[in-house]
Amino acid sequence: MMLCLVVFWASVRSIRREEFFPFGPSAGDQLLESGDDQTFRLTLSKPVLFYDGSFDSLYINTNGFVATKEPLNESTYLGKLPPEFGAMAPLHGDLDTSDGVGKVYFRQDNSPDVLRQAAEHINRGFPEEDEVNPINTVVITWVDIASHKPQTRGDGAERKRNTFQLVIASLETASYAIVLYARNGIQFTSTLVEDNGVVMHAGFSQGLVKGFFYSSQGNYYRTTTDDEASVRALAEETNSGLRGVWVYGIGTSPQFRNVVPGVVTDLPAETVDTQQHTDGQVKYSPAAEQIEINPLRYQPQNPEVVVVEDPEINVDVFSYNLGSCANNRNKCSQFADCRDYASGFCCHCRPGYYGNGLQCVAEGKPQRMNGKLRGKVFVENSPSPVEFNGNDLHSYVVVNDGRSYVAISDIPTSVGPSLMPLLALSNVIGWVFALEQPGFRNGFSIIGGEFTRQAEVTFQPGNEKLIIRQEFEGTDELDHLVVSTTMDGRVPAVPPGSTVQIDPYTDVYQYDSNLITSSSTRYYTVTNPDGSVETRSYQCRETITFQSCQHDESLRDVTTQMLKVDQIFVLYDVNNNLLRYAMSNKIGDVNGGQTEENPCFTGRHGCDTNAVCRPDQGSQFTCQCASGFSGDGRRCYEVDRPVDHCEDGTHTCDIPDRAQCSYTGGSSYICSCLPGFVGDGRICQDIDECQPGRCHQNAVCVNTQGSFLCQCLPGYSGNGVYCSSGRNQRTKTRCEAHRDNVLSTMEAHPRGARPPISQYIPECDENGNYLPMQCHGSTGYCWCVDRNGLEISGTRSAPSSRPMCIDHNTVTPTVGPWPRPDVIAPPPGTNLLFAQSGRIEHIPLEGYDMKKHDAKAVLHLPEKVIIGVAYDCVEKMVYWTEITSPSISKASMLGGEPTAVIRTDLESPEGITIDHLGRTMFWTDSMRDRIEVASLDGSQRRVLIDTDLVNPRAVIADPVSGNLYWSDWNRDAPKIETSHMDGSNRRVLVKDSLTLPNGLTYDSQSSLLCWADAGTHKMECMNPSRGDRSTVLEGIRYPFGMTSFGKTIYYTDWQRDAVVSVDRYAEKETDEFQPQKRTRPYGIAAAYPQCLSGQNYCSVNNGGCTHLCLATPNGRSCKCPDNAVAVGCVESGY
Repeated sequence: MMLCLVVFWASVRSIRREEFFPFGPSAGDQLLESGDDQTFRLTLSKPVLFYDGSFDSLYINTNGFVATKEPLNESTYLGKLPPEFGAMAPLHGDLDTSDGVGKVYFRQDNSPDVLRQAAEHINRGFPEEDEVNPINTVVITWVDIASHKPQTRGDGAERKRNTFQLVIASLETASYAIVLYARNGIQFTSTLVEDNGVVMHAGFSQGLVKGFFYSSQGNYYRTTTDDEASVRALAEETNSGLRGVWVYGIGTSPQFRNVVPGVVTDLPAETVDTQQHTDGQVKYSPAAEQIEINPLRYQPQNPEVVVVEDPEINVDVFSYNLGSCANNRNKCSQFADCRDYASGFCCHCRPGYYGNGLQCVAEGKPQRMNGKLRGKVFVENSPSPVEFNGNDLHSYVVVNDGRSYVAISDIPTSVGPSLMPLLALSNVIGWVFALEQPGFRNGFSIIGGEFTRQAEVTFQPGNEKLIIRQEFEGTDELDHLVVSTTMDGRVPAVPPGSTVQIDPYTDVYQYDSNLITSSSTRYYTVTNPDGSVETRSYQCRETITFQSCQHDESLRDVTTQMLKVDQIFVLYDVNNNLLRYAMSNKIGDVNGGQTEENPCFTGRHGCDTNAVCRPDQGSQFTCQCASGFSGDGRRCYEVDRPVDHCEDGTHTCDIPDRAQCSYTGGSSYICSCLPGFVGDGRICQDIDECQPGRCHQNAVCVNTQGSFLCQCLPGYSGNGVYCSSGRNQRTKTRCEAHRDNVLSTMEAHPRGARPPISQYIPECDENGNYLPMQCHGSTGYCWCVDRNGLEISGTRSAPSSRPMCIDHNTVTPTVGPWPRPDVIAPPPGTNLLFAQSGRIEHIPLEGYDMKKHDAKAVLHLPEKVIIGVAYDCVEKMVYWTEITSPSISKASMLGGEPTAVIRTDLESPEGITIDHLGRTMFWTDSMRDRIEVASLDGSQRRVLIDTDLVNPRAVIADPVSGNLYWSDWNRDAPKIETSHMDGSNRRVLVKDSLTLPNGLTYDSQSSLLCWADAGTHKMECMNPSRGDRSTVLEGIRYPFGMTSFGKTIYYTDWQRDAVVSVDRYAEKETDEFQPQKRTRPYGIAAAYPQCLSGQNYCSVNNGGCTHLCLATPNGRSCKCPDNAVAVGCVESGY
């Protein structure tokens, strides 16, 4: 045992001026002329990419920005942001260097040291991206810059100076901005503009963007807000992992949409100075002289004596969250509130959620845990260990009754039976989500989902020892808890064929600031195959370390709690090499206390698994659906849950028809006016686009909200840009006659004929029918009309909103269930079908173009999480996989209710594909790590591939050629594989330069297999028979599902919440569809009106097979289902 008195002083250090990129005369810098509004044009040796433009020169300006074209006088842009020119602004305001103290230095630099320094900052800020190595930089440094002030200001600003640096680092196809703010480098946060204090701005403005007819304001990415605290935070926070340093992707070629910020907002552990007190003396670390000690206010009030029994356990004795909620609110969970304390801030989950504030989950909602098992285990006296190299570990917890289930795959028979007693491998998940007794809290409620757990297990009587170490890493993109488990040591042998019964037990957990410990003895009974019975035991000592918020006094109230574990079930499934544990877990009083009879505390309440049980008097209780679900509590259905202000509709931007709300992380967002409007994004005003010459001389220009219309005058026909007279015109529709009658009353106007201000112009569709929503171009009021153009009562909306008008030409829905009246079957022709949580939607295609305005839901299943989608062109049937209650289902696109096809022996079915010729379906199961095939009614089912799979996801069949393709996004060894459709001739197609191959599609016309990788952010294709791999597109965000139709590839993107189309020939994105429900889209499939041409050996008479007919390139295989009765099934192949 080691006894130390340890005292810590946290060093809260921002980057120093000396740590900037080299600047000044010694670095070869040029000096900008002194003054208030000076500009210098710097010609570049390598172009800078900014948004979607490439620039060979930049304009350095005194006022804290770099422009892409020469700015006009500062009076045209100060206080009127965003400017009309492209600008990169590390800190923009009315600045001045005429006093001779402040200076602006600049240069180009491609020296190895500077390029290396730039690469370090960028790669640290984007750790998941490919490594970046710039080839050129532009370094601009504003040093000791003062505010330009009128003589009458008198606020002492002349004593305040700001210092900051902008480095633009470029590659051939991308440019990045690195912005550095020195410690004490931001001494003032606003400047005077026309005698008014205006907060300084930082951000990136695209400037005016030229359109076909007019220019409009482009994107404006702000890194600060109108709050001065956000300016001060620039030197205190980061998105690159180093305080005061910020990195941004500002331009890529050929495609670019918006600025991309760095993702490392958490800071590394703070530097500490350690004093060791021994024998009444103080000994200082040799490094202490180099560490700056902060003022006394950051020191702990009472240094503590800490007893450390295991020197390998890393315990943070003191952990301070310095700062306030104003600058750190985005560090809290989206379901938490930030609360300031005298010494810092803490995050607290909102009502209806529980956790540590950094991570919050809905009360009552079942929880999942996924992870990998690694390590070496010796069985009794065996000289050779059994090695675990990434075995899947999955868990499911019904939180409202405390029942937990754990399964570990691919456990060899040589060790499987001997691991059955090892409940210590899985019981931590029971503690994390244990059923809480009154006044007590489970593990997640106290410490969240990021912690380290170590368990030391000692078996009796043989004294075998085993160490289990688990790193809980928070939640993944599916809100599943992620854990990495390592197990090393020796266990006593349990003979194969034995059963194990573990007695109920209790664990006492002792809580300290950042340390939790427990110790217990567990007894179990082994019944051997010969009937003999042995009683054994082992001792388990657990240590859990974590980071807590020290400012919240309520955490100190938790000292000891007791975990009661019973109803324990363990099993080793020798046929599937699966190790299973199940148990019930309750957390409560260490002294036992009075037995709680309320069903909420016994778990016998009958509430839905997605509901929380609320106790009442005596044995009374109520069931309440968890957040994100609705229902009566006995049955709950998933509903949309907010992710950000833009999605939730709680933002302050103008209406969607005039402005765009862009989510920027945390609880922040940016408002920007749409093309055709001008303003600050919160208030946008229409631009009058009707300039002379816009329309044909025999047409009238009608200004509309955000745009304009060209309408041919009565007696002429055409599109308004070109009009001609003619006698062979079709009879006008009611809408066209109405519109032309209004246009005939035009009034003279300097910019052309105009309708009277009080008159609205009817809008007609391409067939001459009234659009379901009509708007007044001058007042902005909108209303719904029927097919005759008559206003529907109660639909008129104010200018700040739009009514939801139903298209009066739609047919009655024929596909159910129908939760809303606008759910319809797809129209004739080719459609895209894609999954989005609890629904499947369709987008009609016109050629290769998405008819986005006609997109609607075809199937709404709010209680399900749908992952994969496939289409059977023969029976016009859509098939899908879902993971809530794992199943594969189908529904006719011509009408009828959904029907479950397979409901058993599934854990996480994801990808699915249809062989319309052989009448079979194939799917992947990422938890069972296998690929299966079945007849389309689910009656004949067979495991096709169940070895060397880790995370299989996408699967695609090529029935005509008899080939199957699938992706495995195994983090350690991702790959794309193929086999014949009977599982034979399996081989790896691609394994290099892959990270997260999610989407997969095959185009039979071009024989190209294409995939989208969410890790490399690339879309690639290859001919599987030739192996000629090529890149289609780079810079994509987070693709998931993928399908193809002719030359166009369509994929779903989780970060953009969109379906995106890509022209494979042009190698560029052509369109994007964002559904009204802004949640992650999953699988996508193309639904053709007719099956594509082609045959295989299974097309006729089932290929002569008695059961499953599976095509191969040169024939077919007849296979029996796994559950087939021996009589009547014949296997053969040719």
